[in-house]
Parts: sequence; structure tokens; C-alpha cells
Amino acid sequence: MAEPIIVTGAAGFIGRNVVAELNARGEDELILVDELGVSKPGEAEKWKNLVGLRYEDIISPEDFLGLLEEGAYQDARAVIHMGACSATTEKDADYLLRNNYQYTRVLCNWAQAQGARFVYASSAATYGDGSSGYDDSDAATAMLRPLNMYGYSKQIFDLWALKHGLFDQGEGGNIVGLKYFNVYGPHEDHKGDMRSVVVKSFEQIRSSGEVKLFKSYRPEYKDGEQMRDFIYVKDAVDMTLHFALQEAGAPGGLFNCGTGKARTWLDLTRAVFAAMGREPKIEFIEMPKELQGKYQYFTEADMQKLRAAGYAKPFTSLEDGVRDYVQSYLEKRDA
Repeated sequence: MAEPIIVTGAAGFIGRNVVAELNARGEDELILVDELGVSKPGEAEKWKNLVGLRYEDIISPEDFLGLLEEGAYQDARAVIHMGACSATTEKDADYLLRNNYQYTRVLCNWAQAQGARFVYASSAATYGDGSSGYDDSDAATAMLRPLNMYGYSKQIFDLWALKHGLFDQGEGGNIVGLKYFNVYGPHEDHKGDMRSVVVKSFEQIRSSGEVKLFKSYRPEYKDGEQMRDFIYVKDAVDMTLHFALQEAGAPGGLFNCGTGKARTWLDLTRAVFAAMGREPKIEFIEMPKELQGKYQYFTEADMQKLRAAGYAKPFTSLEDGVRDYVQSYLEKRDA
């Protein structure tokens, strides 16, 4: 087998799209790592994300570590580590610690020992309420204060990698972390309540003709004008592969993965209505109390560091991304 590329979380949202794009670029010597699990009532089955993809093997996360200990895949070119618990509402802190921090650390150490490129998913959740800004510089990273355990589980790996110089150029460095902002797009159906507001809005419009959005509890933001940096999954994948397919000795770093342009929930919702050819009808509802103190009112990625690292492609506009998602995927899915 030619030098394989390992993709963890391969049946998940971003991971599945990464595998599809690798296939489109002629890559099929792929080792997929994921748990397909048991779907909850009303949720899409995760295994369906793999249908139509080309790969060499698929392995559970636990079995994969065992194979590494036995000496498998030492010729791997790259590890694209998207596997994690991505539920911002997850309460089991020990589970998040094991799954999002410790597993990542073991995999990173292995990739470093093999000389394989290592690209992993961090998160914009590390920025907390945004009061410290959205600066992805090394100096700013240590000052961040996440609002939930999911964000913290991502930050502690970022901090560990920083402490050990793993983002530095030169021997022992060169890993890449990507702080994904609000990613939306095809193949997120299995994520239940963690799906994007694009697909939730689409389904609400289909069933009732209107969309429900949370009210604002801060006077400087009107209802629906809370802002996020929404990035289409196709752009997030392209950014990921920009780093993953570089040579193992290429520069590393921790980078924001957004567009650099915050938009409101109203902008997003109106884009869904427009893509469906409907007039907007929006109702504002109370936010659950458990979310009110942990809610980000504004996120906007600082993209200077990414641009300086050589990524020059333009980003898909919110309107174009939503239109493509709705018309090329969601409407066909529900036809």
C-alpha cells in the first residue's frame, strides 16, 4: 500500500467532507478512524456519510491505537485528526478530557515519531465570550478563557502543544491546529442538536413556514443580531487540506478557520428563506437558562495569520454557501 493518509472522525461532518475531497483529488489510500455508533431516534445514521467514499480500511478509535502500538501505518504521510466529541453541551468532563485531549496527545506523539504531518481540529469555542478577541497568535492563546468544558478540552491540547514547541518550525515542530468557527454544510445530519442553524432553519421552514431564533439578553445586540463567523464546509476542508498535504517539515501553527467576516443570525436565516424562494417569517424565543451565561454574542476570526501562512483563496459568501447547501443538498435529500 502506498503511503496512507489517516483521517479520524472520518464519518463525522468535517471528516467526511475531507475524505470526499481527498477522493476528488485522486487519494484513496486512506485509513478511516471513527465510531459509527447507534443513532438516536430522529437522528440520521452516521454510517450513511461513508456511502460512496473510497478508502483502504475503517477502524474504531480504540482498535486504531492498538494497531499503532503493534507498529502499523509507520509509513503514513499525514494524520488529519477531526475525531472528537463536538457537543458544546456535553457535561461529562472526564469523557471530554479523554476523548478530546488525551487521545489527541497520543496520536500527535505517534505522528511526530513517524515524521508524519499532523493536522488537528481545535475550535473557536476556545475563545470563550470573545472579550479577549479572536487573535490566534501564540501569545494570545494562553490568555483565553473558554465558557464550556468542550472549549477547554480543545484549549488544553493547544496549550500542551505550545508548551512543547510543536507549532514551531524545525525538528519536533510543524503540527497544525485549526480553530473552526461556525461550519455549516452537507453531511451534518447525524449531529442532532449540534447541527447548524442552516439545516435547522430549512427543516423549520419546511414544517411550519417560520424560523425560531433565540432572543438577545444583551442590550447592545437586538434580537437576531447576535453575530457569528459562518464558514462553508467546502472552504473549511480546503483550508484543512492546504496544510495536511504539505510535507511533514512544512511550517506549523495554530490558525483560525473562519472567513474573517461576522454575520448575524438574521442574515443567515434570510439566506435560507431566499434559497428556498420564500418570504422570511421569524419568531424570537427565550434562550434556555443553562445557555444564557455561556452564549457567544460575537465571533469573528482574525485571518491575518492564515493569510501570512500562504492561504490565499477567497471564501464563499454566506448567501452563496447557504444557497449551494440548500439547493444542491438539503432539497435533494428531502425530495
